[in-house]
Amino acid sequence: MSISKTAAELTIFALEQIGVKNTFGIPGVHNTEIYDGLNSSTQIEPILVTHEGGASFMADGVSRTSNNIGTLLIVPAAGATHAMSGIGEAFLDGIPMLIISGGTRNDSGRHYQLHQLDQEKLVGSITKAFFLVKKHEDVIPMIYKAYDIATSGEPGPVFIEIPVNLQLFRGEVSELPLYTQKPKSSKIDLNKIKKAVDLLTKSSNPGIYVGWGAVDASEHTQRIAELLVAPVATTLQGKSSFPADHPMHTGVGFGASAKPAGQKAFSNCDCMLAVGVRFSELATGSYGIPEPKNLIHIDINPTVFDKNYKSEISIEGDASEVLKAIIHELGSRNFQSTRDFQKLGEEIRADNQKYYEKWLDTKKADIVSPGHFFKALRSKLERDAFMVVDDGIHTFLAAELFDVYHPRHFISPTDFNAMGYCVPAAIGCKLSNPAKQVVAIVGDGGFMMTGMELITATTNGLPIIVFVFHDGELGQISQFQSIPLNRKTCTKIGKLNVEGIAIATGAHFISMDNDSQIESVIQDAIKYSAEGKPVLVDVKIDYSKKTMLTKGVVKTNLSRFPLSEKIRFIGRAIGRHIFK
Repeated sequence: MSISKTAAELTIFALEQIGVKNTFGIPGVHNTEIYDGLNSSTQIEPILVTHEGGASFMADGVSRTSNNIGTLLIVPAAGATHAMSGIGEAFLDGIPMLIISGGTRNDSGRHYQLHQLDQEKLVGSITKAFFLVKKHEDVIPMIYKAYDIATSGEPGPVFIEIPVNLQLFRGEVSELPLYTQKPKSSKIDLNKIKKAVDLLTKSSNPGIYVGWGAVDASEHTQRIAELLVAPVATTLQGKSSFPADHPMHTGVGFGASAKPAGQKAFSNCDCMLAVGVRFSELATGSYGIPEPKNLIHIDINPTVFDKNYKSEISIEGDASEVLKAIIHELGSRNFQSTRDFQKLGEEIRADNQKYYEKWLDTKKADIVSPGHFFKALRSKLERDAFMVVDDGIHTFLAAELFDVYHPRHFISPTDFNAMGYCVPAAIGCKLSNPAKQVVAIVGDGGFMMTGMELITATTNGLPIIVFVFHDGELGQISQFQSIPLNRKTCTKIGKLNVEGIAIATGAHFISMDNDSQIESVIQDAIKYSAEGKPVLVDVKIDYSKKTMLTKGVVKTNLSRFPLSEKIRFIGRAIGRHIFK
């Protein structure tokens, strides 16, 4: 017995089956039928955005902070190109995403249709898979397969194109199959587990380095850190993979771009357990970390092994499953570390506190100091507040100065590193976590890219708090220019009226002009957000003090220059700073 359904109806059925709660995008002639059908869904709420780039960042925010998959519903061509920044971010960062795109007619025989182009070629390099639906019978199984691909192995985005004629017209399908999740393969090489534990237990100063791939294995990482008495550093993206108040937590990174606690704790590391990391450029401070000795590299994606740093043992598998196996093996040996847990923990805490205090100078009357800002923000927020950042100096300030205690509660663009991520990603985060505080920090440059998405927050009653770190420049690149070049080219931005954007989008506006206002403004922002309205705070930030990342990256890259070029660059910098 066959069933007569449109592809639009089949699409909605399949999306409901895989648990989609929201779609993000803009309706057009090639997806109107799906949007119309969503009016009848009691599960899925479509969210209208101002730009498909914002839609893809919102979907990313959903996937990073919940068990639901972020889902786009876009028009072909322009909708796809607009969304590509967020799709690319998800692809390089290993974030699951489902992109449902309308498609031009495949039954007319006509060419040069509106929006007609080869979308498979367009998105091929930033998606795990592409599916073109050719008949009604394809719709449901293709969506299920796309979901499985997006969420298995190293997660990522999957793109599905559905021609508009299939959405408009009915076709026969044999059944409406329910979705059943495929069991995940948990094959682990136990011989490698034994060898890894051999290395770890024989080492004098083991260390642990975790990334986003270990974000759901935090409790297991903590247990291993305690058994080995090993310091733990995270990548930027994996900042929430280990609680900041754990005695073994040193901070983000351990090389020249890391805080002194990380550099010191890992200085004599003779065996490293790296979990869910790729040793990418940003995570390593431009590859400035030393070559790890006796590297044990664990990742679900085996292609990452030995790319930048040679491993002694590489173990393919889900982080939680592999770490549980390591814990079991350590337990079977009744291993007891000779290191003093309390002493090492106190040293790490003291080193971190000493560094933090360097940011707490005398309060300033004409500008906002990052140290005082982050100290007050952390004290005012709930312990389980979500922090969303963009790309810029503020990202690395937050990495160094803002403590995060729960997995997935800090999200940031990383390897794709797209500016404009913050505001829409915070909206996606709040949609998925309506009962939690969601705070966003964005530079003025990044804010200008997607700040108008605040109207999406207002329209949907999403009371996020957005702090705009306002210095009138593209701060990170400006610093990289000014240190060696003493001039700023194309990094000074126009005068931005943040209050005007608040008025335009319906957000509540507050200005923070100096250190004496920090606590009261943060308190007011929390109060107004609790009333159900997004809050926009214009922060007159002081970027004069450099983060460890800025100083470390400059030093690392300069050290690699050929001697003649190094002399030329240093000479030019000295000359420009002396003869202004």
